[in-house]
Amino acid sequence: MTIINFTISVPTTGATDIVNISDEVDQCLSKARPAQGFIHLFVPGATAALTTLEYEQGAIADLQQAIERLAPRDMPYEHNRRWGDGNGYAHVRSALLGPGLTIPVVNGSMHLGTWQQIVLCDFDNHPRNREILVQIYAEA
Repeated sequence: MTIINFTISVPTTGATDIVNISDEVDQCLSKARPAQGFIHLFVPGATAALTTLEYEQGAIADLQQAIERLAPRDMPYEHNRRWGDGNGYAHVRSALLGPGLTIPVVNGSMHLGTWQQIVLCDFDNHPRNREILVQIYAEA
């Protein structure tokens, strides 16, 4: 098995951004050109996550609202009491969705559903430049 590494940079605003990164991941895949294997994505940091979603305004709003219900921004968080940075909710949201995502590669293409896109969710309370590590595992 061969492992090929890439990094994708994504600027965010700090407002529970949900950013479609499918094209950037596909560009990495085009450069690596594996026939079979998988892609593993990982976003370092404790306030961002990766998942898949139909990337359209209704589904984006639904996910943002669901996340707000699960880990409300205005709830008291122990992290905020300890550090005073006001992003306790961002840490909880990130932990719920997780920092990694794995996608199979079949016949040289990501094996995603018709409407399924790869998204970065940045929950922090200030703008960031997120670096996403892309590892492509290809059959040797």
